Amino acid sequence: MAKKAAKRAPARGSSGRGNDAITIGKLARAAEVGVETVRYYQRRRLLAVPQSAGSVRRYPIATIDRLRFIKRSQSLGFTLDEIRELLRLEQGGSRSAIRRIADERLTNIREKIVALAQMERVLSELLFECEHTGTAAPCPIITALSTDHERRSGVVKLEQSAPG
Repeated sequence: MAKKAAKRAPARGSSGRGNDAITIGKLARAAEVGVETVRYYQRRRLLAVPQSAGSVRRYPIATIDRLRFIKRSQSLGFTLDEIRELLRLEQGGSRSAIRRIADERLTNIREKIVALAQMERVLSELLFECEHTGTAAPCPIITALSTDHERRSGVVKLEQSAPG
């Protein structure tokens, strides 16, 4: 916790009241993202574009937490559209709507886990076959990846199992 406070302290002005604003560079450093990431999130309507004071835009300190929320949400697999909706719902939306978005993401993750397990099984079998097939025969991995072979042998197509 002290580490977070220490990171934020230099970003504040001399008043120390916490309602000061910071430049995009300081914002990006404090949130551990690049300046272009901040601009990208603005284009995607995840962050507001502040009014400029002269030639410099100044961001509220609270924007750091918003950026961290976005990054944590992405690490859990939420899309930027889902994150935008979560941020909108944060402003007084229903918990049922928030749960629905999270439940859909969890379902998607579980589907990917099943697909990855299937891919792992098929690839493990192919590696085993490759290790135990004589060098005079074609490599089972290459053969299995051949479209014609997949149709004839019924081997599961890896691209059908790919998470998407």
